[in-house]
Amino acid sequence: MSEDVRGSVNIMGTAPVGQVAEIAAHAETLGYSRIWLYDEGISTRDVFVGLTAVARATTAAMIGPGVTNAYARHPGQTAAAMASLAELSAGRAFLGLGAGGGLTLGPLALDRRRPLTAVEEAVHALRRLWNTETVDLRGRTLELHDARLACGTGHSIEVHLAGRGPRMVDLAARIADGFYLSYVHKDAIAGIVERLRSHRRPLTLTYSTRFVTDDTGWDAARRDMSFRLPDSPADIHDLIGMTDSDVAMLRAALRAGGPDKAASLVRDEWVTPFVIAGTPSECKAELAELVGTHGIDEVLVALHDLQEAPDHLAAMAAIIDF
Repeated sequence: MSEDVRGSVNIMGTAPVGQVAEIAAHAETLGYSRIWLYDEGISTRDVFVGLTAVARATTAAMIGPGVTNAYARHPGQTAAAMASLAELSAGRAFLGLGAGGGLTLGPLALDRRRPLTAVEEAVHALRRLWNTETVDLRGRTLELHDARLACGTGHSIEVHLAGRGPRMVDLAARIADGFYLSYVHKDAIAGIVERLRSHRRPLTLTYSTRFVTDDTGWDAARRDMSFRLPDSPADIHDLIGMTDSDVAMLRAALRAGGPDKAASLVRDEWVTPFVIAGTPSECKAELAELVGTHGIDEVLVALHDLQEAPDHLAAMAAIIDF
């Protein structure tokens, strides 16, 4: 694989914060250069407490939420948290930001009101605050009144957007420093990348999916897709033959019992186009083709089962070959 591709890891904070920090430190020793922590609201440990621990446990890797949203926290609070993280980590902080999904916002009874506008207004406000400006803003989703950070960085922090809809992709092409492609239908990658590169701006492209090498991997992939598929665009539903009633059943199962319950409703034909499957060598070859064809900069490893983290990180480092 290209020597330019980098490895990154996204850790689900379902274990004690100290254990999350140890996993992050181990990932750094293996050569992973960016460490994300999922922000799943009250379903995980607090993302910024976790990132503080990761900052203290690492020395070189970039660190940030992967991804947070503009609803659960006021963007002004996110600006302060990120500036503080940048200060603590000697400038290694980056922000992953998206509209937020049902797994995160549902338990908090938060609606995604004008999600594209919310993300765009948040990014502009964050950058002004980090630049030590006094911000007075009355937007469609966000207000700030003579707001100024106590610890403004004086420079911008990288913002990596994430999402599945074409309008979020277009927004990233215009204003983001990076884009997080997570569980994208492989036939759709080329079109997404073309849109992301359309403004000819420097933009880091991070790709993530499940690498399936056994039956356990298929079970995990169905679980992963149970909460991603309902939030996918309508054209993707059409492409995989997923009906509105299928979406409604998945949402109901997620509300009743979370991804573990909903996974049983996810059909194999809905999963296959989104994952890389086969032997480790076959997975490595397919990934290398995707990276080379689409100019992917980073390959992200999603860590949900933290008990298996050391072995999984080492196996994935061999497949990514960074």
